[in-house]
Amino acid sequence: MKELTLAQLIERAYLQLIEKLIGWYDELIKLFPNLLLAILVIFFVNYLAIGAKRVVEKVVRRLSSSPQVLSVVRGIVFYLVWIAGLMVALNVLNLEKTVTSLLAGAGVIGLALSFAFQDLATNFISGLFIMIERPFNIGDFIETNGFEGHIERIGIRSIVIKTLDEQHVIIPSKDIFQQPLKNYNLGIERRVTLAVGISYGEELEKIRQVTKKAVEPLEQVVQQKGIHVHFYEFGDSSINFELRFWIKSSDPMYFLEARSAAIMAIKRAYDANQIVIPFPIRTLAFDIKGGKGLEEVLKNSQSKPQ
Repeated sequence: MKELTLAQLIERAYLQLIEKLIGWYDELIKLFPNLLLAILVIFFVNYLAIGAKRVVEKVVRRLSSSPQVLSVVRGIVFYLVWIAGLMVALNVLNLEKTVTSLLAGAGVIGLALSFAFQDLATNFISGLFIMIERPFNIGDFIETNGFEGHIERIGIRSIVIKTLDEQHVIIPSKDIFQQPLKNYNLGIERRVTLAVGISYGEELEKIRQVTKKAVEPLEQVVQQKGIHVHFYEFGDSSINFELRFWIKSSDPMYFLEARSAAIMAIKRAYDANQIVIPFPIRTLAFDIKGGKGLEEVLKNSQSKPQ
């Protein structure tokens, strides 16, 4: 076999390169209409994505005033439109296999991420629903998941509340969304319930009247809704009842002050009317069989012959 010189090798490589470039040029000429159409699709998708962002912005502003929700939803819609447009452009270029590979890869990656970041995704979606539904606002006093306090921050992943003892608690959005929640700011008024026990020797109707008159003068009480006293139990050492009345604000500090004022007023009224709030009573039996007091047992023991 005849060996090729260096010049011949260079010439052959050059001819092969030219041939390859000509082939690419021919393919480019054949692909040019599709390429032009794909470029037009990309430009159209860009304008479509911008228009979709504006439409979504108007819709979201009607549902939620949160800038975080607006930013997240707007970004999601924008990229979804762009991805769909990119798939169409690849199909125009007859790259269906590439599209299929990309979709398959995205599916596998999405499945893996869904398992790896399951809690994060759940908190994210829950946070979006919370911001759209708006069950509370910054500054509201809520009770949920065993905590109560004022809303300090509403985020996508979590909610921050400040308790009455000035402690900050971070609660995941999914726990807020899935658990019962009490928002004291949704109601203007709030009911106070006090449990009270009185001696068995007291007259119950007198107790009812004295208790009502003690609470009536308080400025926090909503007089139109009335003051109610309901006896409900014969206790171990007292007859127990509940006092219920409404106050003018649902603010937690207002509630605590109103309840404290009611307790002090009732105590003053009971003292003035010689009404007894009994202490728990215990009867001690010193006999083996029971039923005998200490004095009787000592007397019997002394009377026995030595």
